[in-house]
Amino acid sequence: MSFKDVKFPEDSVFLVTGGAGFIGSNICEALINMGYTVRCLDNLSTGKKENIEHLLDNPRFTFLEKDIRDLDSCMEATKGVDYVLNQAAWGSVPRSIEMPLLYEEINIRGTLNMMEASRQNGVKKFVYASSSSVYGDHPVLPKKEGQEGKLLSPYALTKRVDEEYGRLYKVLYGLDTYGMRYFNVFGRRQDPNGMYAAVIPKFIKQLKNGETPTINGDGKHSRDFTYIDNVIEANLKACLAPSEAAGEAFNIGAGGREFLIDVYNKICEALGVSVEPIFGPPRKGDIKDSNADISKARELLGYDPSYNFADGIKLAIDWYKENL
Repeated sequence: MSFKDVKFPEDSVFLVTGGAGFIGSNICEALINMGYTVRCLDNLSTGKKENIEHLLDNPRFTFLEKDIRDLDSCMEATKGVDYVLNQAAWGSVPRSIEMPLLYEEINIRGTLNMMEASRQNGVKKFVYASSSSVYGDHPVLPKKEGQEGKLLSPYALTKRVDEEYGRLYKVLYGLDTYGMRYFNVFGRRQDPNGMYAAVIPKFIKQLKNGETPTINGDGKHSRDFTYIDNVIEANLKACLAPSEAAGEAFNIGAGGREFLIDVYNKICEALGVSVEPIFGPPRKGDIKDSNADISKARELLGYDPSYNFADGIKLAIDWYKENL
């Protein structure tokens, strides 16, 4: 079952924070296409207005240019909302190492503001973005909830703290919270620009432009690359999950594992180019391997990812061919 088969009451109201970003804009678009009312909150620090441009004229869509660091804005945005999908955050492990204070402010305090506003305004479900980075240096594969290692970056720490607040808000206040531990999400509208861009769109853009990409490390790092539609499905199914499953975090991956050098070669093949990459030093704070055990999300959320890596990468490349 894909996310398109998920059903809510017709008058449901959703708030998507970070809704002009990569993941958030795709969630907004999916919900609007399904016929629901959507509020999108974004301060456009990393999100882009162009990601939601096609939704702005829809009477069921409202864009709020606000900041989750401001509690009053969060309170106003959550009034009359049934489901909050909190995607607002700053990503990137290397950038968090350079700017730990800003990450604490946005990813921890901002998320806490949203949880508190949701609690006070009687939101039914609070679903929030966590990250596979919370597994830190734990070496065992696949990654399983409850088997975390030492954290390796401020970004990972912010997500771990969010999960603890999520647990407490369920235990202390009865707010149904669900943490989505995303594993390397990719797909349409992911930003290929800047030094902190994700590898898949960055490789595609550089190869299309005749540039030589750099792979950090020896190319033998592995990741559970997860297509965007799987992530939309997980968020929507979490909104319908039983209250007994709340206060927990869930691996949201495809359940597979791809080595970076193989991903690079597949992109080259799809674009019809042959370019030897440059191998640079490994990035500080990066985990070596990542592969999700998704059995908990399957059991408690009904998550059943519709796209494997091969299907997803083809769709992503086709989108970038048309839009880059």
